[in-house]
Amino acid sequence: MNPYRFASALLLLIPFSLTAQTKTSDSRTPVLVELFTSEGCSSCPSADKLLAALQSQQPVAGAHIIVLEEHVDYWDQQGWHDRFSSPQFTERQKVYAFRLKVDDPYTPEMIVDGVTQFSGNDPAKAVSAITQAAQSPKIDLVLSKPSIEGKRISSSVSVASEASTLPKGDLYAALVTPSASTQVKSGENGGKHLDHVSVTRTLQHIGKLQDLGHAPIAFKLSAPPDDDPAHMQLIIFAQLPGQGAVRGLVQINAVPAS
Repeated sequence: MNPYRFASALLLLIPFSLTAQTKTSDSRTPVLVELFTSEGCSSCPSADKLLAALQSQQPVAGAHIIVLEEHVDYWDQQGWHDRFSSPQFTERQKVYAFRLKVDDPYTPEMIVDGVTQFSGNDPAKAVSAITQAAQSPKIDLVLSKPSIEGKRISSSVSVASEASTLPKGDLYAALVTPSASTQVKSGENGGKHLDHVSVTRTLQHIGKLQDLGHAPIAFKLSAPPDDDPAHMQLIIFAQLPGQGAVRGLVQINAVPAS
């Protein structure tokens, strides 16, 4: 996308951002925005910027936007190896493609709350999808204070209030790098400096949503060798079976701010 067109498109977000400031995150509904991207894709840097804008501006009143940047690996043979790429994210995108009836996975692709997909370069669709997602109530997930030992982070997730019956679903834990940058030396983005937010480094299935009705679920995640877990963030989310709708979502720093 032409950078001037992208800058103009971002202006669509400004009216929403003014209204969002009147509410605290505690009173807003968390909404998960996933971006499937790659440093080897020339259309992706503008989508990365849009994701960062959604995170920093929080442009939708009533929504607390939590983002995951997931780097696929099918661009790695096109002139540049993305150091954040993983076949795990490619497979996750394929599951979405099957369920959401997308012919072929593509980048950049945004998926909101597991139910709505569109081009990651479309601010208007992003705002519309997030606005709609914020109308759906979420299960209130709570994370215990994480503990760190070496490269491993331990915590547990529970529900804020007693729930005798929870829907069937899956619980996932993501360990993310809040911000990162890369000087790309070859491929479609050769010569460009790329900035990233909420880069997913570890994504792990940690249990069943319905089991939270009985007791907290403990889990452990391992940080990658090139990152410090003390500087990372934890995102826990609950999805209906088959990578369905996101029904609960929470994010904290691995080391909570004092």
